[in-house]
Amino acid sequence: MAAAAEVAGKPVEQREWAVPYLPVDPKDLGRSYEAVIRVNSQSGKGGVAYLLKADHAIDLPRKLQIEFSGVVQSRTDSEGGEMTSAHIWSIFQDEYLPAPLDRAEDKWGRFELTRTGTSSDMGGVTSLDVDLRVGDTVESTSGRGKGPIDAFIQVLADHGVRVELYDYVEHTLSAGGDAQAAAYVELDVDGTRLWGVGIDADISTASLKAIVSAVNRAVRRTTTVRELATA
Repeated sequence: MAAAAEVAGKPVEQREWAVPYLPVDPKDLGRSYEAVIRVNSQSGKGGVAYLLKADHAIDLPRKLQIEFSGVVQSRTDSEGGEMTSAHIWSIFQDEYLPAPLDRAEDKWGRFELTRTGTSSDMGGVTSLDVDLRVGDTVESTSGRGKGPIDAFIQVLADHGVRVELYDYVEHTLSAGGDAQAAAYVELDVDGTRLWGVGIDADISTASLKAIVSAVNRAVRRTTTVRELATA
C-alpha cells in the first residue's frame, strides 16, 4: 500500500484499505494461542474469558463475561496499554473476591461470612446458621428456606437487603478430593442487577460467598454513586 501510494503521489492514508484479514493458526507460525492474545480497550470479552479459564480455571458464564469485560475495558481506557493475564486476574479478584480472612486490612464490603452450618429436615426445608460480619460487627443469625441459598436470602432480608436470584452456575476448579469449587450468581440487589463470584472447597459455601460478593458490589456501587452525586 505504501509503494502504491508513492507511485500515485498520495499519502498512504488516502488509499483504500486493501489488506485482507487472514485466519491463521498460531502454531503454523510457531506460536501458541496464549502467546498472541492481547487485551486492550478495544478487545472483546473472548480474550479476557479465555485467559481466566486457561490460567485460573475460571469458566465465566456468558453474561458474566460481558459484565467483566466491561470492567477490564474501563481499566484499560483509564490506564492505557495492554492487560496481562496476571493483571486481569488481579482486577477479577478486586472486583468479585473479598480478601482472605487473614488480610483484615484489605477487606471490602459491608458483609462477610465467617462461619456456616446447615441442616435439613428431609422434607425440603434447610436451616442455615451463619456468623455474618455486618460492618465491624460479627452476628450469629439463621434462616430457613428451600436450600442454603434460599435460606441465606432470608438472612439478608432480615438485614434489610432485598435479593432476587436470576441465574446460578457452578463448577469445580480442578480434579481430586481437595478441589476448590467456583459459584457464580446473577442477582437483583435492591434494584441493582449484577453478578457475584464465590470460591470455596465446599460448593454450598461457595454459593453463599457468591451472594455476598454480589451484595457487596451492589452496596459499593450505590455508595460510589451517592458520593459522586454529593461531590
